[in-house]
Amino acid sequence: AKGLLAEYQPRYNSARAVYKELKKYTDEIDWNMLAIPPSGSHKEEVQWTAWKKVLGFEKSNPQRIDNASAIKRIAFFYEQCLMYLYHYPDMWYEYATWHAKTGSKESAIKVFQRALKALPDSEMLKYAYAELEESHGAAQAAKKVYESLIGGGMNATALSHIQFLRFLRRTEGVEAARKHFLDARNSPNCTYHVYVAYAMMAFCLDKDAKLAHNVFEAGLKRFMHEPNYILEYADFLDRLSDDKNIRALFERALSSLPPDESVEVVWNKFSQFEQTYGDLASMLKVEQRRKEALSRIGESGESVSETSLRDIASRYSFMDLRPCSTRDLDHLARQELLSRNANKRIENPMAASGTTTSAGDRINASSSNISGKIIYPDVSQMAVHGATGQKPAFSASVLPSSSTATVVGVINEKRAAAFSVNEVLKSVTPSLAAFISSLPAVEGPTPDVDFVISICLQSSI
Repeated sequence: AKGLLAEYQPRYNSARAVYKELKKYTDEIDWNMLAIPPSGSHKEEVQWTAWKKVLGFEKSNPQRIDNASAIKRIAFFYEQCLMYLYHYPDMWYEYATWHAKTGSKESAIKVFQRALKALPDSEMLKYAYAELEESHGAAQAAKKVYESLIGGGMNATALSHIQFLRFLRRTEGVEAARKHFLDARNSPNCTYHVYVAYAMMAFCLDKDAKLAHNVFEAGLKRFMHEPNYILEYADFLDRLSDDKNIRALFERALSSLPPDESVEVVWNKFSQFEQTYGDLASMLKVEQRRKEALSRIGESGESVSETSLRDIASRYSFMDLRPCSTRDLDHLARQELLSRNANKRIENPMAASGTTTSAGDRINASSSNISGKIIYPDVSQMAVHGATGQKPAFSASVLPSSSTATVVGVINEKRAAAFSVNEVLKSVTPSLAAFISSLPAVEGPTPDVDFVISICLQSSI
């Protein structure tokens, strides 16, 4: 008996210590929680974290058991975990990749197949499954996964076409990729991304600049209204050092793009190109045209006829190198903002007609627009705390004439008369009074205070 005790006592103590350590993690798991899709709740995050701790603990093999037994034990805990985190794609992926790392490709494939039955709409899991098959040389099995993403082609996304193009180029060659591109461009969901992906594939991998140029030109007929496509095409021509066609592309695009906010990125790219590769005359000409175009669509408050030091900083910068410090740039940006606001005040119709308002008039006007939903308390019923039968000596000009006077127009008139801005300015310090007097008039309609407060209360900030 003593011999048996001496042999098994250390094993017992070790198993007991491991059990206590494991219990600390398993106690955090909610064993009554149902398997539901993740919604981001705190309870779900706690559950996910608890299972990650348990799995990490088991992978460390604290009992120092043999490899085969450890694999079975870890697989058992993964199966338990998926009973609760059944709709979590990351757990399925982790389980499958763990099997692949332990050398069991067949087990990893089975896990991926189960995962796609549980989450049939997960594109991430499909790409991961196809990657596993391709990495083990099973190109046909991987192709079937990509084809399931494409489906009939009607509902296939642009991304699925792009990834299938890359797969075909890797596994079957140039001709297979070209054939699929011809089919993909007829898809109703084909976007400019497909054209860019195939053109750059032909240029970088096949070294076929002519084919890439033809693809970009074909896409330009369809996606001339896409500023990002114009930028990608310009970058391609830049790689070819084709400055003549780059300028022609910008001119074609800017003449056909709608005059909205998106056109600014094309003007910025055109201006940057001229700053880098053009002469001084073309540089200044494009910058002037850019200012005129952006001023027409209201995207810039810059004066069309004037130049600023910030323009110089932009023209003579390169990558992260600038001819001034960050502090100088901030100062120039603030000055530009002040100038823009000053121009807006000058263009204000009231200011243009010569009408001037003092700070007191502006505040009185704003106080008369107080929301009609606000009902103020009857301050005539107020009493000093702790006083015996005495009421505060309120001014008659301040108090409402009746406790039931809830008509907002009357209340606003009394409040405006009682708390005039001139009285406020007399009671504050000179510096604060000067600041209040210099405040600009509020432009636009007065917001509904109750509505704004209700929105703030409903927000999660």
